[in-house]
Amino acid sequence: IDVMSVREIRGWGDSTSLPHAPDYVHGMINLRGAVLPVVDLGSRLGFPRTEPDGSSVVVVTQIHAHVVGLLVDAVCDILPLTEDMIQAAPDVGSAAARDFVQGVITTDDGIVSVLSLSHVLPSEAHA
Repeated sequence: IDVMSVREIRGWGDSTSLPHAPDYVHGMINLRGAVLPVVDLGSRLGFPRTEPDGSSVVVVTQIHAHVVGLLVDAVCDILPLTEDMIQAAPDVGSAAARDFVQGVITTDDGIVSVLSLSHVLPSEAHA
């Protein structure tokens, strides 16, 4: 994700469930007096639900006018990118894949998806 969307990275702590929330919303946390939702990023992207452990972190992001925590397994690295390094994601015929993946880059370790956060929250949540 674009580092300019990241406000901070914090270790995992307990969250409070949010009644009737979508499956990908893990709960809510208190961030210095502000309550913010925590989205299980893997689940939102179509992967199995994350069960947080000692290496899990919350990436606090600004998505449109909302501050949202993204639950991720870990943060490994920050990669400097330029627009010309980003290639189009393969067309797999899925609108969801096109919505979430801005593009891909290749590194010595493999292929990295560049995510677009604009669809992490449903459009009615940030309209």
